[in-house]
Amino acid sequence: MGVFVFLPLVLPLTAVPIARLAGQHLHPRGVARLLTAISAVMALCSALCLGLIGVVGTAQIPGNPLPDSWSDPEVRAALQYHETIGTAAICVLLVVAAATTRTVVRHLRVRGRARRALEGLPPGGPAAGAPAGGPGLFGDVAVLPDGAAYAYALPGSPGRVVVSTGMLAGLAADEREALLAHERAHLVHRHHRHLLTTQLAGCVNPFLRPLQQAVAYSAERWADEESAQAVGDRRITARAVARAALVSRRAPVPGFAAFAAPGPVPGPVPRRVAALLGPVPSSRNWPPAHSRAGLAAMVAAVGAAASALCALNAAVALLLVLKAVTPL
Repeated sequence: MGVFVFLPLVLPLTAVPIARLAGQHLHPRGVARLLTAISAVMALCSALCLGLIGVVGTAQIPGNPLPDSWSDPEVRAALQYHETIGTAAICVLLVVAAATTRTVVRHLRVRGRARRALEGLPPGGPAAGAPAGGPGLFGDVAVLPDGAAYAYALPGSPGRVVVSTGMLAGLAADEREALLAHERAHLVHRHHRHLLTTQLAGCVNPFLRPLQQAVAYSAERWADEESAQAVGDRRITARAVARAALVSRRAPVPGFAAFAAPGPVPGPVPRRVAALLGPVPSSRNWPPAHSRAGLAAMVAAVGAAASALCALNAAVALLLVLKAVTPL
């Protein structure tokens, strides 16, 4: 196994540059998919290597639940790790398991709470456009009677676009159409899966958290582009995003993609508006090789591949050694 088993724990740092540069040459769709895939691979490799370190380091501790032959002198000679390192790896794994479980439970709890908020809404008929009346269910749109302005996509079966009467009152008719198209894009492309995957990856390895932020922004930009294409005017979508940001507050269900929800620091909304007022982004899913983003993408791809190879090498080495010393 050697020192290579520790590399997947630090190789996620190779993906930080692409998280910052991918948006310069890629469509937001490509950015979200690329960074989500990199996050998932590196997180799985990190978790696997932590488990391998824990098994090897604690195999020689008396009373462990592993087979007795795993603590034989042959194993200790071939896999020389101190029990302190193995115990630390087990502790880290327990923390990771607790963090990921809490994230999943919170996600499910938020979804359940949001679903319960829709109970009792009167049917308002199919929503051909943006509902401008009172609260109710209008096709796939749920209008909540709330003076606070917010809108978000609620995944599920069926998925719903949830918007408050306060948000609808603050937008013009064409801007409401852009808002609904934006949130429908979140549902159609299942952006909540990208967000949840990168959140879990950040729980496994903190070095992957910059990718989580980049994916969250790219998902919003992806939905912005889908909205602009649906309404046929990028300026309408830009105006809707800007106006919604002026009147909105954070959605009451954190963790979902929310339309123009203000963050703790300004930045994402002005960037989104500026991008919508600019040219249509390139449709390519991989940056040009001669660009800085292309070099960063290659570094991230090499880092992900190296993580996978290191984890696989460590797992195979451990299995071969254990097979050699374990009686049939």
